[in-house]
Amino acid sequence: MDGFTEADLRALAGPRSFERGQGYLDAVTGLEVGDGWITATVHGTDAYEVELSLDEPEGLTGECDCPYGMDGNFCKHLVALGLTALARPESLPRQYARARSRVGDLDAWLAALSRDELLALVREQIAEDRQVRRRLELRAASSRGDLAEVRARIRELLDIGRFARYGYVEYADARAYGEQASQAVSAIAALTATGRPADAISLSRDAMRMLSEVQDSIDDSDGCLGEVGAALAEVHLDACRAARPDPDETARWLVGHALSDLDDLTDIDPLDYEDILGEQGMTTVRELALEAWRGQRTGWAEKYLMERLAKASGDVDAVIAVHAADLARDGSTHLVIARELDTAGRPDDALRWAERGIAEVSDTTPAIDLVDYLCDRYTHSDRLQDAVALRRAHFAAHRTLAAYQQLRTAAQAADCWQAQREQALALLRADTAQRERGRYGGPVLIDALLDDKDVDAAWQAATTTGADDRQWLALADQARAIRPADALRVYQRLAEPLEKQTGNAVYERLTSLLLSMRDCHRRMGAPDDFTAYLAALRAGQKRKRNLMRLLDQHGL
Repeated sequence: MDGFTEADLRALAGPRSFERGQGYLDAVTGLEVGDGWITATVHGTDAYEVELSLDEPEGLTGECDCPYGMDGNFCKHLVALGLTALARPESLPRQYARARSRVGDLDAWLAALSRDELLALVREQIAEDRQVRRRLELRAASSRGDLAEVRARIRELLDIGRFARYGYVEYADARAYGEQASQAVSAIAALTATGRPADAISLSRDAMRMLSEVQDSIDDSDGCLGEVGAALAEVHLDACRAARPDPDETARWLVGHALSDLDDLTDIDPLDYEDILGEQGMTTVRELALEAWRGQRTGWAEKYLMERLAKASGDVDAVIAVHAADLARDGSTHLVIARELDTAGRPDDALRWAERGIAEVSDTTPAIDLVDYLCDRYTHSDRLQDAVALRRAHFAAHRTLAAYQQLRTAAQAADCWQAQREQALALLRADTAQRERGRYGGPVLIDALLDDKDVDAAWQAATTTGADDRQWLALADQARAIRPADALRVYQRLAEPLEKQTGNAVYERLTSLLLSMRDCHRRMGAPDDFTAYLAALRAGQKRKRNLMRLLDQHGL
């Protein structure tokens, strides 16, 4: 547990929880160390059980049973435990050694007990702990070969009843449910280990169905239910490898499962079973997948399965056929096909599909990723005018600053920006006129002129048609060197409402404006006017100590 730092704790907790955690260092008791974990009790409003874990690839994680921690947050109690551990770099190895020694002592003690003493101890635990009793009952039923009893016990373990409030398992209880459900997975895995893989196949499929029936009633924000589903899928695969079931039956189940809602939890891939199915079973998988896709060419599960099988066999044309059967109206599917063809080393076919995507767009505008792809292809093949035409069409449909910048880049490369700029600005001026009549929300014209560093035109447009405060500030910053008096009036107008507000963010904005105003006065040759203005402002704002401190730091 030496692989984390104070900075890691601060990043996970945030400044507020980290600061509070520093006040709980004396409240940490019962610290224990294991392989990649540290636990302790942290005393606050209550005594909270806290654990830090360091795993790959997740890195440092933590769990605490305080209300804030149960919501999935890295709380102050976890910070306190982490800081305590970091403060004991020499003692932790000794504590770890003592913990391992205690485990060894316990093993030795258990080994020395007689059969009757061990039975008495187990019976005592069964009487006191219902979870232990359930696990052992499941093990006993499994060893007897009582499949009906095992199935009943698994159903109990997957039942959400004891965790659900009003029929729903909240986030705070989801992990406990996941731990209980994991016992069912372990029991099924034990069947394979004890020579009964066929029973494990049957029970794992039943468990998948049971889990699917309750998944909508569980808050799985932490992903514990998904972990159980993935473990079930692994158990099923291991059981199939041991039992070598009928290839056709297994293929039919796999395809049916992949096309059902059950696969959301387990994400079973029929290709993982290729060594089990053999050629006969894989042929059945392909035939069934093809039949399902032909019946529902727009179904997500059907398309995904067909695509996976086609890619695995290296059949690019089959992959294209799957996508071509359900083309998006904005050309985004055409782009997917183009990229598949690029990967297959067929750039000419890829270009044709991309251009077809632009041509076949209906009732909408082309996806920007498709436009970007084509423009990049055109630029690299020296078709600069085609790239300009595509950017111009995109700008005409989406008159945004980003689209304007993209048009400018393409037109400058083709040495025709002046003409394209005049046309683009004409469109933006028309939009500005319509905005004044209430049809548009913001003057992109001013942003475009500012981005072109055309200060005079931008100032005229802002004065004529209006601009928001963000644009006025950017305009003043650009114009300050050549129009200091105009810029000063903007800064003063923006500063005035800030003088009536409080908060560090406000003070930083006001200070920035004052620095700009000082520069304007300097350029105008009137520094004394700024001195008088600042003195009056400081006199009126003197109760705001953080503001005064900030002004002092900037020499104001």
